[in-house]
Amino acid sequence: MKLTIRKDIRTEQIISKSRFICSLKKVKTEEEAQEFIKAVKKEFWDATHNCSAYVIDEQHQRSSDDGEPSGTAGIPMLGVLRKQELQQVVAVVSRYFGGIKLGAGGLVRAYAGSVSQAIEEAGTAQKVKIGLYVFSCDPGEAGKILNLLYQQTLFSLADTDYGTRVNFTLRMPEEKRTQAEAWLTDALQKQIELTEAGHEFEEVPIEKEH
Repeated sequence: MKLTIRKDIRTEQIISKSRFICSLKKVKTEEEAQEFIKAVKKEFWDATHNCSAYVIDEQHQRSSDDGEPSGTAGIPMLGVLRKQELQQVVAVVSRYFGGIKLGAGGLVRAYAGSVSQAIEEAGTAQKVKIGLYVFSCDPGEAGKILNLLYQQTLFSLADTDYGTRVNFTLRMPEEKRTQAEAWLTDALQKQIELTEAGHEFEEVPIEKEH
């Protein structure tokens, strides 16, 4: 399951007099993630630390402790992103030291907790692969077919292209393709085969359990 955050967000909490500001953002590439980290560091240039972690996919993940004791900031932040199964997201936690040392365990809890809080407030969404499929008909059949297409809920009509033939582009999750072909064949009383015309990803919000 591919998950991401529903929206970019910034949260803040005070832990033992230190300010922890978590900036969370959706990104598509490592370059975007690194640019965001640079931007946050520039914005919070006077912070004691700007620790970061990002996950683009299973192969592209990175974290930084930015001067905190090794393994107490970036890795715990990355661990939260992995545990939540998030991809294409970057987190930067800016810390303003408040005078009280937290110890290694306290730092791990603070940085991980900051990211967890931000994710909780941002919400999560599943990235569903949506296929685009085309079939055509004679112009004289178009009106009847359009009426049928608008009456069903199995898929949506993405586009209608009129020419010597009328091409209908349908939009649906990939796993519904066979079911859609069967429905069209039955509804139109002739064999219909859908031709793949590409795909896109749609974010479906995951509702929180109460």
